Amino acid sequence: MMKKKKIVDLSAPMQDGDPTMPMDPKLSISWHCSLDTLGYNLSRVVMSTHQGTHIDAPRHFFKNGECIDEVALERCIVRAVKANLTYKKPQEAIEIADLKPYEKYIDAGCSVLLQTGWENEFPQPAFFSDFPFVTKELADWFVEKKIGLVGMDMPTPNGEDWKYVHVKMLGAGVLIVEGLANMCELPENEEFTFYALPLKLKGRDGSPIRAVAVLD
Repeated sequence: MMKKKKIVDLSAPMQDGDPTMPMDPKLSISWHCSLDTLGYNLSRVVMSTHQGTHIDAPRHFFKNGECIDEVALERCIVRAVKANLTYKKPQEAIEIADLKPYEKYIDAGCSVLLQTGWENEFPQPAFFSDFPFVTKELADWFVEKKIGLVGMDMPTPNGEDWKYVHVKMLGAGVLIVEGLANMCELPENEEFTFYALPLKLKGRDGSPIRAVAVLD
């Protein structure tokens, strides 16, 4: 049955030395051994739990918050719709009015993926500083709508009011997926199934994911 459906890879590639948020550990991928040394190739990876395309768990901002291994997988496999916000300029607010065209999908239980086109700025330093941002009011609206998951192609929802937005959404059980890629391949005004499956990192605050959309 899956062969009849199109799969869109929404994950950003990761390579040694990729830049990160200023205070995060840098990504390091190196060879541990090779065919010539131990007879097989094996790599060593050092990175944060929020590297590249990743998902935030409540533990990211709450001392006793739900850890990533405790998040039910049903919450990571959702029906979703893309919100095309590519008209947004750098550092421009993403407001409730921008999501109103997609309200019927959200009211029907869909999660939403915010497409700003900002993935194209990676790996420039501005990728981590000048992105369009989710306002506090929009974060409140997502909570009021009881939305299950909000994804985006930005590195974080908000660079200035980052704590308010994360605490508001994660505290209400709204999962946050950051660093999506290839969103131009998603359909306009159509639902699809979104997979954001994390590694089962016991007691941790988030995880890199292989994010994919399965189109109807």
